[in-house]
Amino acid sequence: MIRVLIVDDHAVVRRGLAQLLATTDDLILAGEAADGEVAVGMAAELRPDVVLMDLSMPHLEGVHTIARILATQPELHILVLTSFSDHNQILDALQAGAKGYLLKHAEPETILSGIREVVAGLSPLDPKAARALLTGRRAPRPGPELSDREREVLELVGEGLPNRSIARSLGITERTVKAHLTSIYQQLGVTDRTQAALWVQRQTHTET
Repeated sequence: MIRVLIVDDHAVVRRGLAQLLATTDDLILAGEAADGEVAVGMAAELRPDVVLMDLSMPHLEGVHTIARILATQPELHILVLTSFSDHNQILDALQAGAKGYLLKHAEPETILSGIREVVAGLSPLDPKAARALLTGRRAPRPGPELSDREREVLELVGEGLPNRSIARSLGITERTVKAHLTSIYQQLGVTDRTQAALWVQRQTHTET
């Protein structure tokens, strides 16, 4: 039996998906979450096989939610189910670790098949999303205006160093490290050091 956690901020969507799962013999509802922060906690508590996730949610949006969940449960399968077919959003979700990307206009059987496919190691992709990836180009985004010191702190965060080690390495206090991290998080649009480290990894991968 494949256990599915549904993550969507619209109750009617969650209810419809739950009813869809109930029509099958091999898929079962593990739980429902209405925002990203709740989803992270429920994924850790319930340990579902698949997270069926929207990208637009309050408190913690989808891409960051994906990164947060996979940081502690890398074996979990995340299937995006959203209304967005923008090239950048698709690429961000897949780079964060989503195994597949479906759009909400998909037929019910396509959604059910997508859940089974990610568990089987496949990567279901909506045809419209696939066209966006093939024909679109990532729009240039302004890079964060980090100071030289902030870049040094961020690089050490990316290496997995705790604040105390960063402070010792750079010859500054832990309080100063925390102040730099607050500024870095705001500029990167992340909320914690795990997301910041993932940002560093993505940038390194892009540059290579």
